[in-house]
Amino acid sequence: MAENTSRTIMPGVHPAALAEPAIQRIDITDLGDSLVQGWRDFLEVPTQLFFLCLIYPVMGLTLGFAASGNNLLPILWPLAAGFALVGPVAALGLYEMSRRREQGQPVSWRDGLRAYGSASIGSILGVGVVLLALFVAWIACALWIWRTTIGPAEVGSFTELWRALQTPEGTRLILVGNLVGFCFAVVALAISVVSFPLLLERDIGAGGAIRTSLRAVMANPVPMAAWGAIVAGLLFLGSLPLFVGLAVVMPVLGHATWHLYRKVVA
Repeated sequence: MAENTSRTIMPGVHPAALAEPAIQRIDITDLGDSLVQGWRDFLEVPTQLFFLCLIYPVMGLTLGFAASGNNLLPILWPLAAGFALVGPVAALGLYEMSRRREQGQPVSWRDGLRAYGSASIGSILGVGVVLLALFVAWIACALWIWRTTIGPAEVGSFTELWRALQTPEGTRLILVGNLVGFCFAVVALAISVVSFPLLLERDIGAGGAIRTSLRAVMANPVPMAAWGAIVAGLLFLGSLPLFVGLAVVMPVLGHATWHLYRKVVA
């Protein structure tokens, strides 16, 4: 591709990475271009109804369980934020749709389901298990932070939760929780930013895909940090109007991730 001719190819840094793809340097403008292309893909085949059907049952069950007094309220925000850790697995179909559109093939939302029948589905599931383990570890950490700041006290309503967060202990909870959550998000981004799109094209194994993703982040620390901030910011904004915005934000980010992968991986 002509746009890649001016980029510097970064050699692999791991002996086992000899069969893995080279990494290209990108800059901040590539992030904007990826988002624009992701938006165009979304307009070509809108999938917001699919994501509404996915988001609202999950969120409804979570909120209903919390409201019924099952003490899920302390981890309600960590649960919502933690979905971003496993989001790349759900976006697999979007990568396939962007890939087909890139090749000039007809695209429908049904084509996205074919990604789950990929020859590399075993490796894809392997990376997915790693992200799932991160999600479980994050929830466990969130519970531990709650207990060491707020204490074992039960909160049975959103009003009680709000009051607990207004205390000095609640302030410490917010600060420590967001810092730890940021660390988990950085690890998840480094592992998955290009691994799933890469495995959709070629099966180099779960380990090879993760190493390639890590090399991509190390070669482009500033753009990748900016990409993480963009993803977090858009997910937050999409969550504000009763999560309805996520029905647009999530597919656009999924499509955009494919185009970012194209720019990063040679």
